[in-house]
Amino acid sequence: MSSRPKVAVLRTTPETVLDDYRRLLDLADVKAALDPSATTILKDNISWHFPFPGANTTPWQLEGTIIGLRERGYRDLVCVQNKTVVTDAFKGEDLNGYVPIFKAHDIPVLFNFKDEDMRWIEYRPKASMLVLDRIFPEGIRIPDYFFGKNIVHLPTVKCHIYTTTTGAMKNAFGGLLNTRRHYTHSWIHETLVDLLAIQKEIHTGIYAVMDGTTAGNGPGPRTMYPEIKNVILASADQVAIDALAARMMGFDPLRDLAYVRLAHERGLGVGDVRDIEVVGDTDAAQERWGFRVGDNLASRAGDLLWFSPLKAIQNFFFRTPLVNVFILGSEVYHDYFRWPTKDRAVFEKWLATTPWGHLFERYRQRGHLAQPTAQTEGARARTSS
Repeated sequence: MSSRPKVAVLRTTPETVLDDYRRLLDLADVKAALDPSATTILKDNISWHFPFPGANTTPWQLEGTIIGLRERGYRDLVCVQNKTVVTDAFKGEDLNGYVPIFKAHDIPVLFNFKDEDMRWIEYRPKASMLVLDRIFPEGIRIPDYFFGKNIVHLPTVKCHIYTTTTGAMKNAFGGLLNTRRHYTHSWIHETLVDLLAIQKEIHTGIYAVMDGTTAGNGPGPRTMYPEIKNVILASADQVAIDALAARMMGFDPLRDLAYVRLAHERGLGVGDVRDIEVVGDTDAAQERWGFRVGDNLASRAGDLLWFSPLKAIQNFFFRTPLVNVFILGSEVYHDYFRWPTKDRAVFEKWLATTPWGHLFERYRQRGHLAQPTAQTEGARARTSS
């Protein structure tokens, strides 16, 4: 690449976080990354519909990004939600406090699983694919609505049981692949690289705004140990922001994260943190938190079926009605065992005892913090693809 990519890192507080997000966009050169004449898709991250700290896009991350983009000339904003086999998009946007923010700031919400919002069409990438063309020999299908639009990813800083960390690159997974994306898990790192290559072909601009106010340590992206870290990050380089966040968590990006290394090697971004220009609170980027992923019941089952010798016959489990057994098992484990017996108590303790929990409660009571800016004329009109 001709120049060093820039990743902005800021320390923040609940009192200053909305202003800090606006400043973050300038530090990470949002105007150079996104086309102001194009629709900008906000792609939030709902890893679990329950409001577990560290797992999902935070309401202040969403609102701060909306305000910052609007003030910088990005008038036509729309959120696109996806569903997974284990999360409910409607419950997630409600329980995590997004709905009042969308209403207050006049942000339309579309769903990639609703035919009236978008269609899934076959796409033939110009870039050579690592795995997607073999996983989906019948054709790679992506939403028609994504073409010719900016996208802003809104991940959090957290661990992941299959990719070690998850951030900007993984955030494309739900938007660009439909509910059959579990076919890709044995090749998840290569899949994320293929998806980044596709994004670079179809979007007018790509940008990521990452929240690490409460970060997720342990077997994420749901059952984690929330840790207060008080940082936020942004970048136009999806590889670079994931690499820097991973190093802050305590991992070696090129050694520990195959998706970062592969994307770096293919020239899709910079994964060597020595070649990244860090701006903002540069001392925060030097922190090492010592995070560890570990295992839970779901990861042990996944390891057995996706990464053990059983991988050779995974089609029998995941491309037949048997897959519904695993979907039900995951739902029962997360929603009917983990949440009521363990994780709701973790959430409630965070809500009651931490500054970010107190801010989350303010969002639950008020719906949004900032007074909405002047509404964009026609903001609710769907931009044609």
